[in-house]
Amino acid sequence: MDIKALHKSSTFSSFTGGTHKISNWFAALGEHRRKSSMKTSKSLTLGVLHENLRIGSDGESEEASGASDDVVSPVKLRPKNRRLSEQDINKRLSLPADLHLPESFVAKQNVSPTIDGPLSRATRRQSLSEIGFGRMETYIKLDKLGQGTYATVFKGKSRLTDNLVALKEIQLEPEEGAPCTGIREVSLLKDLRHANIVTLHDIIHTEKSLTLVFEYLEKDLKQYMEDCGNMLSMNNVKLFLFQLLRGLAYCHQRRILHRDLKPQNLLINEKGELKLADFGLARAKSVPTKTYSNEVVTLWYRPPDVLVGCTEYSTQIDMWGVGCIFYEMARGRPLFPGSTSDQQLGLIFTYLGRPPPGPLTEIYDKTYRFDPCNVDNFMGFSSRSDKDGKHLLSKFLLYDAKKRISAAEGMKHPYFQSLGPGVHKLPDIASIFTIPGIKLTTLRKRPAMRAYGLSIENSKVI
Repeated sequence: MDIKALHKSSTFSSFTGGTHKISNWFAALGEHRRKSSMKTSKSLTLGVLHENLRIGSDGESEEASGASDDVVSPVKLRPKNRRLSEQDINKRLSLPADLHLPESFVAKQNVSPTIDGPLSRATRRQSLSEIGFGRMETYIKLDKLGQGTYATVFKGKSRLTDNLVALKEIQLEPEEGAPCTGIREVSLLKDLRHANIVTLHDIIHTEKSLTLVFEYLEKDLKQYMEDCGNMLSMNNVKLFLFQLLRGLAYCHQRRILHRDLKPQNLLINEKGELKLADFGLARAKSVPTKTYSNEVVTLWYRPPDVLVGCTEYSTQIDMWGVGCIFYEMARGRPLFPGSTSDQQLGLIFTYLGRPPPGPLTEIYDKTYRFDPCNVDNFMGFSSRSDKDGKHLLSKFLLYDAKKRISAAEGMKHPYFQSLGPGVHKLPDIASIFTIPGIKLTTLRKRPAMRAYGLSIENSKVI
């Protein structure tokens, strides 16, 4: 039967001459399409390559759902003579596009079989090792930036990207191994990907040391404030506070408590992007409240409930510190600069007055009995902030931890209304400075700029 016999005006029924010829028509149609396909197909030898498999956060390929409309096959075809570029390989391994791959590694990838299965974790780890990750010789040490109890931080440079990095070197004791702070920091940061959290690029483990390779940021918030003469623009205070809350909300949503918020642990780059750093005291919170150590948070930023020995706390432990940092940015000096726990409590009682019934009330009645100050007039805070700023500060500094405003709620406070709705719609990895109109107020820089410090404490955490 000639398929061309079907006239444009003919109906399906008239063409077939009845339903008994339908099966013959379908057979003819199928044969016609098969022959047409054979005529138009060109002879070309093709190889098979997984070029566009989606890569998960751990580097392992994620198989597309069988119900997906845009996926026909788990593999795609490419000509055998096509050479893989560095960009192709970087995409395959979920690496930065600007990474400079060793020529030997690129050559090896181009002589490997053209049929590749899904990328396994073991395969990716092996590839990263061949590229140079996990090796100290991949990085050049430049300047020493700081030293703390457990680690020394160096400014460095990556041979793979030519970018500056921060090398946090933790010495390992033969009998004790890696300190718990280093283990905590690695275990938490490797899963955190956010514009307001410092990025962990690499981990180098040798017999004598554990080195964490971080993105490089020019200075911490304390150094930034000093460079500005301890008098920040209130526009910049608002932008830094919002970024702090944004990074903290991301952590708290994943049930991670930072537990050591202070200006030295907040890093700032030349764009004004603020990032949480030093997760050495951070903990993953598995239940709403749990018994933890009360030896956390640097004294000036430690909430009163922790000062009196409370070990059952939740995400609210971080919010008191946010309030203290908010005040310090606005006024250029610490809010509660105590030298002992008792003195710290005394300063808090002086400005917040009598606490609600509980352990704090007993201590207050026995030892202090201060007349309360007006919370709206924290040592001149009112002169630098509007009523929304004062209200937000008071929500951070509440005796009752459960009543303190959360990071997510704080971001929605009217104080930030001037930033516009766009700041609440950003992807996690996007900076707030990608929104038109949001920018730092530029101040004249001081002649001497402080060196970068990666949240290494030079003073003892009490």
